[in-house]
Amino acid sequence: MGTEERLRRVRRWLWVVVVGLFLSGVTAFPLEIEVRWLLRALDPFADQLPAVMGWLQRVHTGLVDVGDRYPFMLYGTDWLAFAHLVLAVAFWGPLRDPVRNVWVVQLGMIACAGIVPLALIAGPIRGIPWFWTLIDLSFAVAAFPPLWFAYRHIRRIEAVAEVSATTPLAAGTPPTSRAAS
Repeated sequence: MGTEERLRRVRRWLWVVVVGLFLSGVTAFPLEIEVRWLLRALDPFADQLPAVMGWLQRVHTGLVDVGDRYPFMLYGTDWLAFAHLVLAVAFWGPLRDPVRNVWVVQLGMIACAGIVPLALIAGPIRGIPWFWTLIDLSFAVAAFPPLWFAYRHIRRIEAVAEVSATTPLAAGTPPTSRAAS
């Protein structure tokens, strides 16, 4: 596989992450409306999903109550949304020059790994049900593989570039010409 094909693959994998971050960001703004819509959509399955429906109803009630009585608290989710959007923008660097900006991909993988202890520790402390903790963990499970695949391709591109830079014939200049200059 050539460098250009590897670059295309890196960018495809990174676009998956960018789109995911963007969607996570923009959907963190209208939480109360989204939870209301989700409750309506799942209502026909309420008998099969009593725990899910009970949790979603509790979340909706909490969002409405906080929005009515303490709207400033929702400012925290606005910042959460903003952080997702900023992280999506951070991936423009690796999209443009993956080898130079591989650190952003590494940071993304570290962040995915950090989701696991955060969800497993903070979830129970905050009274988050286990099935919802699994949803939170799914963000790490969904984002890590594309980052890992992109990272592997970036490292291979980097290795080929290093070999090309140290091989005189691969650089396009005959060894005799180099010695003369």
